[in-house]
Amino acid sequence: MSSVGAGLRLVRAGWVLIREGVVAALPGDELFGLPKFGWRVARLFTRRRALAYERGDRLAKAVVRLGPSYVKLGQFLATRPDVVGNDIALDLAMLQDKMQTFPQAEAIAAIEASLGRKVGELYASFGAAVAAASIAQVHTAETLQNGVGSRVAVKVIRPGVRRRFFRDLESYFLAARLQEKYIPSSRRLRPVEVTQTLAQTTKIEMDLRLEAAALSELGENTRDDPGFRVPTVDWERTGRDVLTMEWVDGIKMNDIAGLTAAGHDLKAIAANLVQSFLRHTLRDGFFHADMHPGNLFVEPDGTIVAVDLGIAGRLGKKERRFLAEILYGFITRDYLRVAEVHFEAGYVPRQHNVAAFAQAIRAIGEPIHGQPAETISMAKLLALLFEVTDLFDMATRSELVLLQKTMVVVEGVARTLDPAFNMWKTSEPVVGGWISGNLGPRALLADARDGAGALLALARQAPDLAARTERLSREIDLMAEHGLRFDERTAHAIGKAEARHTRSGRLALWVIALTLVFIAWKLL
Repeated sequence: MSSVGAGLRLVRAGWVLIREGVVAALPGDELFGLPKFGWRVARLFTRRRALAYERGDRLAKAVVRLGPSYVKLGQFLATRPDVVGNDIALDLAMLQDKMQTFPQAEAIAAIEASLGRKVGELYASFGAAVAAASIAQVHTAETLQNGVGSRVAVKVIRPGVRRRFFRDLESYFLAARLQEKYIPSSRRLRPVEVTQTLAQTTKIEMDLRLEAAALSELGENTRDDPGFRVPTVDWERTGRDVLTMEWVDGIKMNDIAGLTAAGHDLKAIAANLVQSFLRHTLRDGFFHADMHPGNLFVEPDGTIVAVDLGIAGRLGKKERRFLAEILYGFITRDYLRVAEVHFEAGYVPRQHNVAAFAQAIRAIGEPIHGQPAETISMAKLLALLFEVTDLFDMATRSELVLLQKTMVVVEGVARTLDPAFNMWKTSEPVVGGWISGNLGPRALLADARDGAGALLALARQAPDLAARTERLSREIDLMAEHGLRFDERTAHAIGKAEARHTRSGRLALWVIALTLVFIAWKLL
């Protein structure tokens, strides 16, 4: 029954996208066969007034009609230009996560249920909502400690949002499975895995204790960094459904006129923003992954304060080296090294030729060096890089895509502050410094120390590993003698899962078929 519900919700979402003109705005002239027929049918059902809007506006209206779950889906897909294409990703990135506020009484009930105390005991005053998004809304409040009042921001989860999101998630998984089954070219992008990533990241975002922990971690990492910080968390007043943090008095970074009137050096802020982001990424392997200008404030002394850390990214040591060498390779025009790093990291299959891949990388890098640095767009560079990696069967790496998307957003913010912003010149001190410190002699010593530690840990586990190896050897001998067998319960579970998968696919196809029949009947 859940499969039928998921299919119906998927059809409803498609219908809203058709009515709001989102499907009609797609480049249908490039399609052929059944997809082009579907595009033409969609144009017939588009609202007349929707045709007057730009594609981004149509998308925004459709997402708002579909509700908070789809706003979150849109925000997530904005981080995956490899899945939806660079143009659509940019449209989705422009989605304003601004929803209607929910009643203050519901916010108070959520706080008291989460913290087990009355709002009057927690806060000296609790004000109205000042902002509302798809998952939560923010209230202004005041705490009183030792007779001293402090203004705070209180973030409260939207009532019912978890139930609504996980219900809609069933239809997202259904769409992903159908895409993998019937569109073979999309399998490289792993749509089901992408949907699983969405489910996991949103689960984390809906537990405000985890956002508080991310703020705390980033705060510790940047404690000694010049010109950048995050709000401090009030852990006593923070729980699963509520996050209390210091109030930030500053000017939003999208208020260019306000920043100019306050006498801020916009070029210095742009450089500080990009260098701070690269520092967090390369040095710490942990970065704010939603650094749009609405989440960035500038304090009177020029310090950047980043808020709303619901989406964060992590990079391991290998990925950080990959990023640094790629950027430095483009800066120094060492395309062979850029290609070698892709192969060393295992991102490009070994059957491809390193020199041929370096040639493709050169095709991206050389036009860049023929232009003034301030005109080079990171967004364009990354779009070309996606095309090249597709040619060489590079599978999607979600952590790298999230990083690349955030780099594009940060660069865009920097360019709004300084139209002549030079991304490469600004990046070089941080990237070059990291490479000299992490890929030179000191790095070799650190790697040797890590290797010795790993060998010591392996030696400690040697008795257990020997016992496991002996058991495995006996089991292999038994399989060789008697064959591989499932017990009755395992065989039954496999059959049940296969039947459920087949049934859900059939139900989805029936729902889609009935919808097409309905559309054809309406046309007649």
